[in-house]
Order: sequence, then C-alpha cells, then structure tokens
Amino acid sequence: MPHADTLTVVHHDDTRTRYTDVRYQLHRDGIRIWSEEGEHAFTDILMTHAYRQREAKAS
Repeated sequence: MPHADTLTVVHHDDTRTRYTDVRYQLHRDGIRIWSEEGEHAFTDILMTHAYRQREAKAS
C-alpha cells in the first residue's frame, strides 16, 4: 500500500481535499485513504497528486 507525505484528491466538482502522512489505495471505483483521522473513501475523483519526500542518497 503506497504512502504519501502529501496527498491531494481533486473531485469532479473541482474541489480539493488534502491529506498529510497517509496510506492510500487507488481502485476502479475511486480511492481509499487511511490517515490519523480515520479511513476515507471517495468515488467522485477526477485525479490525485501524491508526493513522497525521500532522503538523498550519499555519493
């Protein structure tokens, strides 16, 4: 299950829902998100933006 430091869900009506430090699962019917506030499920998504910050590798 992917982890995102920042996840933005864009809905069909152009509203946006933002989460930080979440796990998520994309599926045919939408997206399921697990955050500190609990579990969320959306079916009206247009797109998602997920960002994960990674530590730089030492050269």
